[in-house]
Amino acid sequence: MVTMVSKFVYYLHLSRRTGHYSVQNRARNAPGKPPYHRCNSQDSLDELAMDDYWTEVENITLSGEGDAEPQEEVQLKVPDEGEQEEAWLTEAGLATLFDESASDPEDMMGLLSTLTRTQAAAVEKRVEKLQQTLRKRNKQHQVPDVRDIFKLPGTPESKEDEAKSPERSENRKKDITTDGQAMGLGNRAGPAEQSVSEPETDINLEVSFSDQALSYKEGSKGSSEALTDADDKLPNFKLSRDKTGLTKVGNLSPQDMKKVHRLVLIEMTALFDTAGIDLKAHKAVKLKVKESGLFGVPLAALLEQDQRRQPGTKVPIILQRLISHIEDEGLDTEGLLRIPGAAIRVKAVCVELEGKFYEGLFPWESLKQHDAASLLKLFIRELPHPLLTVKYLSAFIAVLRLPTKKQQLQALNLLVLLLPESSRDTLKALMEFFQRVIDHKEQNKMTLNNVAVVMAPNIFMFKGFRNKISEQQEFSLATETANIVRLLIRYQNLLWTIPKFIMNQVRKQNTENQKKVSKDRAMMKLLKKMAYEREKHEKQEKPLSEVDSSSQGFIRVQAPQFSKVSMAVQLTEELQASDVLSRFLSQDSSVSVKREDLCLYEIGGNIQERCLDEETYMKDLLELNPSAEWFIKCIQR
Repeated sequence: MVTMVSKFVYYLHLSRRTGHYSVQNRARNAPGKPPYHRCNSQDSLDELAMDDYWTEVENITLSGEGDAEPQEEVQLKVPDEGEQEEAWLTEAGLATLFDESASDPEDMMGLLSTLTRTQAAAVEKRVEKLQQTLRKRNKQHQVPDVRDIFKLPGTPESKEDEAKSPERSENRKKDITTDGQAMGLGNRAGPAEQSVSEPETDINLEVSFSDQALSYKEGSKGSSEALTDADDKLPNFKLSRDKTGLTKVGNLSPQDMKKVHRLVLIEMTALFDTAGIDLKAHKAVKLKVKESGLFGVPLAALLEQDQRRQPGTKVPIILQRLISHIEDEGLDTEGLLRIPGAAIRVKAVCVELEGKFYEGLFPWESLKQHDAASLLKLFIRELPHPLLTVKYLSAFIAVLRLPTKKQQLQALNLLVLLLPESSRDTLKALMEFFQRVIDHKEQNKMTLNNVAVVMAPNIFMFKGFRNKISEQQEFSLATETANIVRLLIRYQNLLWTIPKFIMNQVRKQNTENQKKVSKDRAMMKLLKKMAYEREKHEKQEKPLSEVDSSSQGFIRVQAPQFSKVSMAVQLTEELQASDVLSRFLSQDSSVSVKREDLCLYEIGGNIQERCLDEETYMKDLLELNPSAEWFIKCIQR
């Protein structure tokens, strides 16, 4: 039986070890075509712009020839029928819907109470699929009716609501009908063939992306307008400023990041559902991998190894060192990242690094810049599992099937947030480095397009895909992966941001959970203490209603790590987090910490802990979280 994963394998098949990369595509630059000039427009990828891609594929193939030590190939496991829905519901924190012993049902209800219409539809769809599977298996397995999932205890529907419920469910089904083709290399239309133009450049973080996509879909029905050449360019997207402050990855506590992950998974699925794209999450079969060393070691194991030497390390030390060496040699070198180092010399350096790097004995002064760039790419390719993970790799590629550039960017934002922390931090370090290379494009001749096409095969192609694919399919894969890397580099300042609507859902969930912890005596004591502190705070600072109408209100900022342990700060309409930090530093001359290493934290109330964006307006944030306390602490990097 042909499965979705077999299509995925067929789609992604390319093995540098067995030489199955097709380099015939280079012949596409037939005689008579104008020579390819780097530093041309960075707005779109055309056939000529892909020349470097096929050159890189050929270089990768040649660099893998003659390897004495065979490497185990990545094998993908096909989820059994119903297994994917169970895994999805479990990861989303909704396992109680099919296994009452799996988690706290009250915590699940807190999550469900925050979902938007499209997010709820995504959950319903997975539950319905799971119900159908269980019926086929003839199992006496009680899965709740989808219409009952979002009905909170003690809030029965009215008869009128009950009458409308089937109709509402049917409408949701229509909204999320998967009329798109499954992931693979069929004759599906590309984004330029199925999209309509989108002139807006602002990214709205306050409204669910999937809700925005549904509104767009409903508003564009019957439209046959296609993207023009100008629409294929990369718009200058920007995030609209939020007075309560932007939240970046790393700004939240682990407890709240866990909630973010669950909500982002549901939102990402809802976004693809709205476009009729059915995603299949794959898992890699467990491999026998190296447990120590530099190259070919799983990211998590490598970071654990590095953290024993340098606590707090988030990006592999070897990758950091290679990047810094390339930059120390100068980013003006023409063809940086594109021109390969000598293959024999690179292999020898790789062996030498494995033996001498951690002992500090490696002679960095003798390492040539192009060799260092080749080692950086080798490090990415040698990861036992792809940097973007087997689980989400097909979703990254499917991003280009979304109908607008804005939706593609929103999907990438969600996928970046879903990556494991090790992959996400390493990817960020790479994207920042690539942008610094591009900043020197006038000298090194490496534009956004050039860097994207050179790095795409290194990021997306990994060991183990033996089946042959056609030249047409390989060409499609090349352009799609290069476009994804292009988007990751171009919009990296946006992609590591947690959308405000997700943050609002986390706050709401925390509030709902706090209402249910009264059964726990320890939590009762904490709540009493919080109530006492809140009452004390209100007596000191005046009620919030008075603060809103008066400039005489104050907040108490605490800094227990420093000699000035607290200070009162007067609230004004224009007071920002940066002003609070500046005032603190001006009053405590004994602080030896750099300004960039300090952060004003929002703690308690409807959030666990959040490092504030310096442009956060304190009065607006206080309205959003009136029970919060404010602390100045060193940032844990």
